[in-house]
This record gives sequence, C-alpha cells and structure tokens, in this order.
Amino acid sequence: MYAIVEIAGQQFKAEAGKKLYVHRLEGNEGDKVTFDKVLLTDNGSAVNVGVPTVAGAAVSATILKHLKGDKVVIFKKKRRKGYKKLNGHRQALTQISVDSVA
Repeated sequence: MYAIVEIAGQQFKAEAGKKLYVHRLEGNEGDKVTFDKVLLTDNGSAVNVGVPTVAGAAVSATILKHLKGDKVVIFKKKRRKGYKKLNGHRQALTQISVDSVA
C-alpha cells in the first residue's frame, strides 16, 4: 500500500518503511509527525483519488535527522564586461521515515 501525500508544498510517494528527504520540518529528532493532505491511496486492488484530498486518510512518520542538501552553485557572467558573480546555496532538509499509511 502506498499514498501520494503533500508535505511542505511538494508531493511524495509514501510507503511504510520508506525514508524521504523533505523540506525542513518543525520538530526534533525522534518526534512523530502526521500528514493529512493525502491526494491518492492505492492498496493493490483499489485506487482512491481525492477531490482534492482523500477523506480519513493520513500518513504518520518519524523525524530521523535534520541536515543540509548538496551545494548548488550559481555563477553569472557577462563576457567582455568584467562582471562575474558567484553564489551558493544549501537547502535545509529533514529526513523522515514513514511508519504507516492509514
């Protein structure tokens, strides 16, 4: 069984036991979180599509750790003008482990 769930503005496929990297969530490591914006559920035989969400469906997960993603380098240059700009960014992420899809 799996569910398509919206977490922090992005959609993820959540299955029991699966680990996901999502945008930084509020809470400490080891805390339990529940996501109720379930857009679709599939139990193998029947697919339930929400309008816009599936009523009564929820995904529970545990926060494993907070971390930063890989560095993204932004480099801007205009040739023959002497203009160069180097910038970087590391996204704040949270690793979660999906406990159950109900």
